[in-house]
Order: sequence, then structure tokens, then C-alpha cells
Amino acid sequence: MDWVAKKITRLEFLRYVAGVTLPWATGMLSAKTMLVETQHAASLRTAKIPATGEELPRVGLGTYATFDVSVGSREILEVKEVLRAFYEAGGRLVDSSPMYGNAETVTGQASTDLGINANLFMATKVWISGESAGVRQMQESLWKMGRKKIELMQIHNLVDWRAQLKSLREGKERGIYKYIGITHYMTSAFPEIEKIIRAEKLDFLQIPYSLGEISADNRLLGAAAERGVAVIANEPFGQGALFRRVRGKPVPVWAVEKGMHSWAQYFLKFILADPRVQFVIPATRKLAHLKDNMGAGAGYLPNMAEREQMRKDFDGL
Repeated sequence: MDWVAKKITRLEFLRYVAGVTLPWATGMLSAKTMLVETQHAASLRTAKIPATGEELPRVGLGTYATFDVSVGSREILEVKEVLRAFYEAGGRLVDSSPMYGNAETVTGQASTDLGINANLFMATKVWISGESAGVRQMQESLWKMGRKKIELMQIHNLVDWRAQLKSLREGKERGIYKYIGITHYMTSAFPEIEKIIRAEKLDFLQIPYSLGEISADNRLLGAAAERGVAVIANEPFGQGALFRRVRGKPVPVWAVEKGMHSWAQYFLKFILADPRVQFVIPATRKLAHLKDNMGAGAGYLPNMAEREQMRKDFDGL
């Protein structure tokens, strides 16, 4: 087909999406919307959480920077629009942190206003020193997110992790947290993280992993798989660095033929094709970007040879 040979950039694809997308209504989800949401959810790939076997759509939603807006601002309307589209597309995992400014509060209010709060797989973090301070911060996070219980509580960047892990385990035993885990944004922490996940019983690990940052590929992902720890990949676009690197360049024709219609889908499918990584959480407040990202959660995934080719092609850019 002629369109396959066309040089398709992320911008061109998003313009197309924006041109064919119907306006989104406001308010609670209707019965018709719920039907559409169910149909979309059925097409999304899911992964099992090793600790329980629970299945969850693999493309989640991050809130860093994008959801740090004022509750009464115009931007919160964009947040609601994105959350609605995310949910209707079948998305469930939403990740936040007290480190992200107003993101927890905005996530809680927007999802409650939409009537979907209880149906989301909410994840947040504790980011403070001291056991009692950590308990207070986690209680505040649940209140901000409109919850009495939450699906995943994580220790952010290993801050005072021994003290906080004790509280996380107690919270899990009491049924406040369904899963517990650890996170970090620096690859220099990977050796320590590997020691922790080999020594402690954890459900989740959240780390940066992308086509431009594959440090976890050496040992950490293997250790997580061995220990039955679900992996959430954050910074899948390298904080925008991956897009800057491919600016003005077309998505490879073979990738378009396989269903990767944008660089965003190319980058996300590289991650999702790794069986040791269960979930990925790109962050956005733009509706067109959200729909583009969710498209990576369905359809074809590259095989091992194709993933290696993607690495070589990216290194050569």
C-alpha cells in the first residue's frame, strides 16, 4: 500500500488522530461509554503480576509533571480528558508520588469526578525519612487520592527503605496495600536494588528502561524475573530525549508495516516486547499523545531479532 512507504512522523500521526477523533463528553461515564471501554479493553495486551497472577493492561499512565496542576485550573480539564480516554481505552494503572507536587490530589479528584476512581489500579510512593513520618505521608497520599486502600505502595528512590519497608509490610498485612515495591530513577542505584530484591520479598520494581536506557538489561531485569517481581518501566521516552534524537526522521518502513505507526509506539513496543517487563507508564496531559501511547498496548510486538535491529538502528541515528 502507498501509505506504508510514506514517511510517517509522530507529529503527522498525531495530526491524523486529532482529525478523526470525536469530541469527548464531560461528566460520569454513560452505559454506552462503558460498552466502548469494554471493547477497547479487550484488545489491550495484559500481563500477570507474578505475586498473585492478577492481570493488568500493560500500558499505564504516569503523572510526573503532567498532573502537577492547580485543582481549579484549565489544565485539570485536560487531566480529566486524558484520564477518561485512558480508562475508556482499557487503561487501569495510574502511578503518582508525593514528590510530584499536586499530582496525587489531582489524580484523586479527577478520577472521582469521572466516577472511575475505584476502578483504577492506583500506585503511589512514600518519599521521606523516618518510620512515623512515612506512615503519615502514606496516609496523606491515600486521602489525596480518594482512597482508604490502594493497590500499590512503593518506596520512592529507596529513601530510608528499611524503615519504610517495615511499614509497607504492615500495611499489606492489614489490607491497606495490595502490593508493595521499590523505585529508583538513577541507574547507579541498580546494584543496590538488585541486592534488595534478592534479599527481600517484594511485588513490584519501578525503574527507567527504554530504547535509550538499557542498563537494567544487564542483570536487574533477570533478577526481578527470578524473584517474581513485576517490573514497571518509567521514563520510556527518556524524558523526551528519544524524540529529539529521531526528530525529522521517519519510522522505519518495516515497523510501520508491523503496526508501529509512530515513534512513540516504536519506543513503547520495544519495552513491551521484553517479557521481563510487565508494564510501562508514559506520562502525558495531551489527549492525542495518550491515544498514540495506548495504541502501543495492542497488536504486534517485535520479536527478539527485531528488538535487536531496533537497538542497532537507534544507535546509528
